[in-house]
Amino acid sequence: MKIGGTFISSLDFPGRISLVISTGGCPLRCPYCHNPELIDGGEEISIPEVLKKIEDALEFIDGLVITGGEPLMQLREIEELFYYAKSHGLETKLDTNGCYPERLKKILNLVDYVGIDVKSPFDKYEKIIGSDIGYNVEKSLEVVLNSDSTFLECKTTYVPGLISFEDIKQISREIECDLYTIQQFRNRVVLDPELENTPSPSPQELRKMAENIKPVLKKVKIKTAEFGEEII
Repeated sequence: MKIGGTFISSLDFPGRISLVISTGGCPLRCPYCHNPELIDGGEEISIPEVLKKIEDALEFIDGLVITGGEPLMQLREIEELFYYAKSHGLETKLDTNGCYPERLKKILNLVDYVGIDVKSPFDKYEKIIGSDIGYNVEKSLEVVLNSDSTFLECKTTYVPGLISFEDIKQISREIECDLYTIQQFRNRVVLDPELENTPSPSPQELRKMAENIKPVLKKVKIKTAEFGEEII
């Protein structure tokens, strides 16, 4: 399978020390992508080698996170990794862009926590990221919501000039989830060079947005470089 790397983290899976595996490959070309090196692939590595990385970390972790890129492009491989993780008592988390609801449905029984990027209101995906996948993302949310045992986090990166406050409010009315996170845009690594001069929104601006939509979604979090993660 193609991976971009592995590392141990206490931040990527709330309440867990996890081994994080970044997979290579993504069907999208979001202009603000912060992992553009993973879009067209990564290092080719055998499944036994990846399983060995999990095995070597078992003493130190209680969770496995598979992120991307887009992990569901390699469905068979991540299914095998999650199965191995569950058989060794690990909690599991999948980060996905929501492109593949049918593939997500096939492995949901192996996943405890799903993080789905909701990049824009469903009807504005093509305008904002250049890919008309809003329907797929909506269906992916439904897949997870139909599982009583899987926690669902929705995440939106707020990019000034690309996404508006009104878009955030529209998203809050369109989704249902256990936690909604507004993430701060950072211009250090982006796919579109035109965004390199776009300033990061302030924590105060994100807090104001979160406070505005909290009555709709109840549990809202912001994530910034200055203060980390804050439940509003």
